[in-house]
Amino acid sequence: MSGIIGKKIGMSSIFNANGEVVPVTVILAGPCKVVNVRTKDKDGYEAVQLGFGVKKEKNIAKPVVGQFKKNNLTATAVLKEFKFSNVAEFKIGDEVKADLFKEGDVIKAKGKSKGKGFQGVMRRHNFGGVGGTTHGQSDRLRAPGSIGASSFPSRVFKGQRMAGRMGYDNVTISNLKVVKVLPEENLILVKGAVPGAINSYVELLKP
Repeated sequence: MSGIIGKKIGMSSIFNANGEVVPVTVILAGPCKVVNVRTKDKDGYEAVQLGFGVKKEKNIAKPVVGQFKKNNLTATAVLKEFKFSNVAEFKIGDEVKADLFKEGDVIKAKGKSKGKGFQGVMRRHNFGGVGGTTHGQSDRLRAPGSIGASSFPSRVFKGQRMAGRMGYDNVTISNLKVVKVLPEENLILVKGAVPGAINSYVELLKP
């Protein structure tokens, strides 16, 4: 498996060869710098660590900054490791670009879903609400209702659906098709939706 780090630019639509409208997500994929190369002799496994984006050194942990300075590289906003079949061909400072993918490739996209903050049970779990809409029931309209019996088991079961933080979860979507690659602009157009908000970072994985 190989991959690249990208930034979600937004969604658009293009026409395919048959004149059909295809919804696409536009991703700025790289160029990603090779920050480190993991080997079996030294690390016990093989992988390539890629860096993407720009981040101020004051906002990065000192050991990580030291790693960048040791390799004469500019600090990056994101660091991710990918398993390439040809790890030995990479060296620190190399670039991985959008031309890693080609039109028609089937890929995976990993990212953080949109964060929606603290939400009640009606929005988070699609509850129907409790009580009527009149006759003094206004304080129960969006309430969760009973969460368990009192005498037995005298506790709330794990996994009980309640209000809480919604969104901002790790999401992976498989079987996405690469519709178009624009290597000169480092853009990849993927059919359909990709997890995350605009300007969020995503991983594109190629089997």
